Amino acid sequence: MMTSLPPWRRALLAAALCLVSPWALGAPTPALVPGGIARLSIAPASEARPTVRFGDAPVLVLRDDAQWTAWIGLPLDLAPGKHSVTVSRQGKTSALSLTLKDKAYPVQHLRLKNQRMVEPDPADLRRIKAEAATQNEVKTLFRDTDAVQLDFVTPVPGRRSSAFGLRRTFNGQPRAPHRGLDIAAGKGTPIVAPAAGVVTHVGDFFFNGNTVFIDHGQGLISMFCHLDSVAIAAGTPVAQGKTVGTVGQTGRATGPHLHWSVFLNGTPVDPALFLR
Repeated sequence: MMTSLPPWRRALLAAALCLVSPWALGAPTPALVPGGIARLSIAPASEARPTVRFGDAPVLVLRDDAQWTAWIGLPLDLAPGKHSVTVSRQGKTSALSLTLKDKAYPVQHLRLKNQRMVEPDPADLRRIKAEAATQNEVKTLFRDTDAVQLDFVTPVPGRRSSAFGLRRTFNGQPRAPHRGLDIAAGKGTPIVAPAAGVVTHVGDFFFNGNTVFIDHGQGLISMFCHLDSVAIAAGTPVAQGKTVGTVGQTGRATGPHLHWSVFLNGTPVDPALFLR
């Protein structure tokens, strides 16, 4: 305990703690790989907030005690090597670079009893196309606010049953990589908001089942899928820890679990990077 330390050690410890900003204590873990997150120091905190873009998308920029920092989502299909980040500050535009390393994600083989979830019929395909457009619109929203909470909490207790980035096959057929984190939990287990935000969309999707989107600000968005029940409506502000629904098995699911996706600048990133 701190009270058992000599006075000079207590003073040093207190000074060290003061050097760390509160939001940085819960900041995501950077990972310069496809599906990871880049952290770039952009400008001194004394300047006005810079504008940062990666490709065509605006980027999350937050200030701590010393500097403005950009948090950039790196797409799963982004090639290893150097990539450019556009920065606009004090009326001038410049480019910074970041270098990605390769990452080989493992393969996961799943068996589904409902063959329509592997090979949808024409009516299903029309529904899937319309739902994809809706989801793309919601996950690319950019709500400009400085109040963005990065110290996430786990939305539901349970075993991490399927990691982000897995290359998946369903009934032997290759499908898109897993763009979220699956957490196995019993049906009806409450799901809470990992950080403060606003519920932007609630829907029932072919693959995702009952789904809730939370906009945490500046393009940082959570998506919760396969819910058994939804406890919140679109347009509702939520605090961290607020219940938004319960775990279920709706949509394409082999058992009750939460599929949690996190989007940064419109691209899915590994939610585990936000958890300690």
